[in-house]
Amino acid sequence: MRRRRRLLWAGLGAFAGLVIGLLLLNLLPQDEQLVHPLGPLSPVDSPQFRREIGNLLGPAIIEGNAVADFQNGAEIFPAMLEAIHSAQHSVDMETYIYWSGETSRQFVAALTERARAGVRVHVIADWVGSSRMHADVVEALRAGGVHFEYFHPLRWYDVDRFNNRTHRKLLIVDGRVAFTGGVGIADAWRGRGDRPDIWRDMQFRITGPGAAQMQAVFEDNWITATGQALLGPEYYPQVAPAGEVAVQTVASSPQGGSENMQLMYLMAIDGARRTIDLEAAYFVPDGLTLSALQRALARGVRIRLVVPGPYVDSELINHASQNSWGQMLRAGAKIYRFQPAMFHNKLMVVDSYLTIAGSANFDNRSFSLNDESNINVYDRDFAAHMEAVIERDISRSRELTLEQWRHRPWTRRVLDWLSALGQAQY
Repeated sequence: MRRRRRLLWAGLGAFAGLVIGLLLLNLLPQDEQLVHPLGPLSPVDSPQFRREIGNLLGPAIIEGNAVADFQNGAEIFPAMLEAIHSAQHSVDMETYIYWSGETSRQFVAALTERARAGVRVHVIADWVGSSRMHADVVEALRAGGVHFEYFHPLRWYDVDRFNNRTHRKLLIVDGRVAFTGGVGIADAWRGRGDRPDIWRDMQFRITGPGAAQMQAVFEDNWITATGQALLGPEYYPQVAPAGEVAVQTVASSPQGGSENMQLMYLMAIDGARRTIDLEAAYFVPDGLTLSALQRALARGVRIRLVVPGPYVDSELINHASQNSWGQMLRAGAKIYRFQPAMFHNKLMVVDSYLTIAGSANFDNRSFSLNDESNINVYDRDFAAHMEAVIERDISRSRELTLEQWRHRPWTRRVLDWLSALGQAQY
């Protein structure tokens, strides 16, 4: 009897060790991460900065594009659906969230209509993020001729990668027009982001030769999911200039270039000379990034941070975020809490010149564990337009003072500290 108990406890111990090992494999970054400050950088609007960021992060900065922003689902979904309906050769879409509902039905109808018309349509949905997508949606897509795949579904032989999710939100049409941003394919985004049950978000459309970089980012995960490469003029056509804006797509993944997203933000912060306007749905910076922001404040850069207010989708991340607000406020930053709705924006504008937007949040998960994709837009007119968008968000926000932060209840202070400690383990 005792021998059986010893064997039982030994078996349970081995199982517990296996579970802990798998958790560590999932939570710990798969590549070496940045640990040292970047040091002084040239200003973001200098030729030297563009040379460095254009070579260090991989994809070049491409001239000749038109860039447009769309605010909230009321603008975003019609623009995306219109682009799909216009497709003549290919439609490629990758998303973290695809939930059943009216928005899902509209996209299924548009995607399958184009597939039946002979357009090559490929869709990747994250297996975890799209867990609320019912089986009938997948069946309808595949029956309609859409090549649909899940990203990293649960399989025993790659369980160590289960915590690596694709958080990208990409739509590329005919290799000429591409969308990126923070929106998911779900009814939670329908509307104008002005009430608690509708998320405040934005999406960006690039028309011109810069779309090819997003096509390549999509294809990276399509190859991961299927082993199939998508090549030919249907995906990479010769594209004439569509405007005068310079853009660059920056992608990151734990499988390669996991440091790209954090490096991009650090370069932008260290290259700032006058202003940083940051909208962050999840603001949980690590020590390296927080130090960069504090150095910017110390050299006279004005920093304004817009974060969620009373409506959040993750109390844990909200508490972890609040733990860092005091350091920012003490260093001189302004913090504004968005009031009308759940705030999901991911946007940075530096020195009224460089605009950074896309899927990446300002936290360790986006910096280390997720597959992400952002765009950098190098254009003063577009930056001025996005600063006006931020001003509108600030007008619907409440400023948080250092005194208010200091006097939050002790229970909240404990929760903030514990949550931040947990987030730091990612």
